[in-house]
Amino acid sequence: MKIKILFAISLTLALFTAGYAQTLDKAKLDQFFDRLAEKNKAMGSLVIAKDGKVLYSRTIGFGEINGAEKRPLTAASRFKIGSITKMFTAVIIYQLAEEKKLSLSDTLDKFAPQIPNASRITIAQILGHRSGIHDVLVEPAQQALQAAAPISKEDLLARIAKGSPDFEPGTMHRYSNTGYAVLGFVIEKLTGKSYIEVVKERITSRIGLNDTYVATAKMDPTKGEVFSYAYFPDGWKQERELHPSILGSAGAIISTPYDMVKFIHELFGGKLISAEHLVLMKTIREGEGMGMVPFEWEGKTFYGESGGGGVTGAWVAYLPEEKVAIAYTTNAKIYPVAEIMKGIAAIYYNRPFEIPAWDKVEVAPEILDKYVGVYSSPDAPKKWTITRDGGTLFVQPGSESAAALEATAQDKFQLFGGRVVFEFDAAKNQMILRRGGQSIVFMKEK
Repeated sequence: MKIKILFAISLTLALFTAGYAQTLDKAKLDQFFDRLAEKNKAMGSLVIAKDGKVLYSRTIGFGEINGAEKRPLTAASRFKIGSITKMFTAVIIYQLAEEKKLSLSDTLDKFAPQIPNASRITIAQILGHRSGIHDVLVEPAQQALQAAAPISKEDLLARIAKGSPDFEPGTMHRYSNTGYAVLGFVIEKLTGKSYIEVVKERITSRIGLNDTYVATAKMDPTKGEVFSYAYFPDGWKQERELHPSILGSAGAIISTPYDMVKFIHELFGGKLISAEHLVLMKTIREGEGMGMVPFEWEGKTFYGESGGGGVTGAWVAYLPEEKVAIAYTTNAKIYPVAEIMKGIAAIYYNRPFEIPAWDKVEVAPEILDKYVGVYSSPDAPKKWTITRDGGTLFVQPGSESAAALEATAQDKFQLFGGRVVFEFDAAKNQMILRRGGQSIVFMKEK
C-alpha cells in the first residue's frame, strides 16, 4: 500500500510541476519551516500550487513517536482535516440540489423532524450556520463520549434532537458542527448510501483524490495516517483522539495537502458544482459563506476552510483570480496555524516577513516570586496555584498535576505552545487566563 501511495504522490508532483516558471523564494520558505521544526513549534505538511501545478512542498516533524523511535512525516502522510470536511458535505448538498433531489429552501422536517424547529430550519440556513441548531458536538458534557467508543448514527441523532435551539432560524449566525452532522443524515436519506460511499462516489473518485476518505476508526500509522502530538518541556506527548463517528460529515475526513489543493482547484474549476452554487458557497455573511470562509492575506481574499481541534489543524485556501491554492496540515499545532499561513502568504508574495526567533525568555526569580500564590475567580470552578522552582513558574489547577509555564515576556507565560496564555499584573494581584478567544480574570488570595 505504501508503494502505491508514494507512486501516486510522485505522479501528482510530476503532473503538477511541469512547465511552471514563476520566481518563488523557496529558500525563505525552507528557513521558516526549518525554524518551526528547530524550535518545536510545529509538525506538518505544506503544498502551494498555481494553475493546478505544485510550486512548493515541505514536510517537517514526525507522524509517529515511540520513545527514541520516530517516523518522519512524508509527502504521503495522511492527516485529519477536521472542518474542511464541511466543504465536501456542502458540495454534495449542492450536487443533490442540481439533480433536483432537494431544494436549499427545503425545511429539515422532511429529513429529521425530531430536531427542534425542524419545520422552520432550511437547508440553506444550515449551510450558512444560521439554523440555531445547538452544537452538542462541542459541549463539555460530551468530552467523555468523544474520547471513548464510537457512537451510532441513531444515538448521535437522538443527542442532537435533545439540544435546545440557540436562536430562531435565520435570525443570527453561530458556527455549528452539529448542523453539518445533520446535513450528513440528509445526504444519506436522499441517496440511500452511507456518507462514506457518497464522498467517494461524488468527489474523491470523480476527481482522483486517492488519499482522501472518511475515517471509520482512529488513526493507523500503517496506513500512512499520523498521530497527533503536543510539545512539553520534556518532549512530544501523544494526544488522545476523538472517534471519527462523533464528527462524521462535520469533520471526519482524512487527506493530504496534495489532495486538498487538487480538490479546491477542481471545485473552482467547475468540476464538482455549478458556477451558481460556487457563488453561494463563497458569498460571505457575518464572516461565513455557505460552505467556505474567506481569508484576508496581503490585501487579497482567499476562499476555503480551516479545520481541527486540540493539536490538529488543516487549512486550504484558494485565490480565484490567480488560481493559487495553499494547503497546510498539522499534527502538532503549537505555533498558531493562522500565523503560519500569514507567513506563507507574505513569503509567496515577496512581502516583508521576519521569521520568528522564538528565543527563550529568561525572567528573574525575584520577578517570578511576585506571581506566586493562589488565584481564584467567580467564573472558574477551581482555584489555580502558581509556584516557582528555580527559573520556572508552575501552574496547578485545583488538585491536578502542576505544569511548567513557558515565558514569552516578563509578565506573560504559555502552555501547549500558546493555546493557553497566562498574563500577570503583580500590582493588581491579578492573573488573566486566555484560551480559545476567551479570558478569565483571577485575583490572588491574601
